[in-house]
Amino acid sequence: MKRVLITGVSAVGKSLVISELSALGYKAVDTDYDGYCAPGPDVEPPRPTAEPGWVWHEARMRGLLEVEDAEALFVSGCVPNQGRFYPDFDRIVLLSAPAELVRQRLLCRTGNDYGKSPGELEQALRDRSEVEPLLRARATLEIVTSAPLPEVLERLIAHALN
Repeated sequence: MKRVLITGVSAVGKSLVISELSALGYKAVDTDYDGYCAPGPDVEPPRPTAEPGWVWHEARMRGLLEVEDAEALFVSGCVPNQGRFYPDFDRIVLLSAPAELVRQRLLCRTGNDYGKSPGELEQALRDRSEVEPLLRARATLEIVTSAPLPEVLERLIAHALN
């Protein structure tokens, strides 16, 4: 089974891409939900939805990555401890977007309020300039999500399954 990490800072399209992959029939997990993130790597998540600064719950992530029940597993997330799991992934795909598009997406997004307050918006844009280069250094592919969604998915799937 191919294991693919889809990463990137806030508002680059990770949740949309993972949702579309799921709709296409792929095994796809957004680690912002279902208790994959917690305040600490061994702390039981107090709620199923991640908060800024949380990390992957290591035992739950190991359990997810050990299951061999699909051609591919797509996992999305961007957390401080994800580097511990890089050896478990066959591919690491960085989604990125121009700063102005990230700003627009944060201000207009629904279903997730992160980035709407001025402090959060500025932090998200700082992450884009400070964290994204670290993610890029380990990525096996970068996809700029200002491209049409079908093109993003086509490139991602081709990279993942080859």
